[in-house]
Amino acid sequence: MKRVSRLLLFALLLLAATTPAFARKARVKIINQSKWEIHHIYLSSTDNDEWGPDQLGEDILEKGHSLTLTGIVCGDYDIKVVDEDGDECVIEDVTLCDKHWWKITDDNLLKCEGYTNN
Repeated sequence: MKRVSRLLLFALLLLAATTPAFARKARVKIINQSKWEIHHIYLSSTDNDEWGPDQLGEDILEKGHSLTLTGIVCGDYDIKVVDEDGDECVIEDVTLCDKHWWKITDDNLLKCEGYTNN
């Protein structure tokens, strides 16, 4: 009986450690320091080929403004930003964890492959 209890306890601890509800969460402040309005921001774990939902929804991240995302599971992400002209920029392998801030600058956007300055 003691062996079964130990196995059950081990299984519960293993489940708790691997369940997303118990994963460390990040609070990420995104600051738009570019000269463009940002209309869409998508996150994708670097292990995933699919983009998550638009973090802005119907909102726009205006020039000089910021947005704080909460409840993001700590990890490495690719971030796709779409500006007012529909230009897309993907920044790869960004670590998001704990209290973190991330600035969108003109340099970030203009260095993106395929990004155009209309």
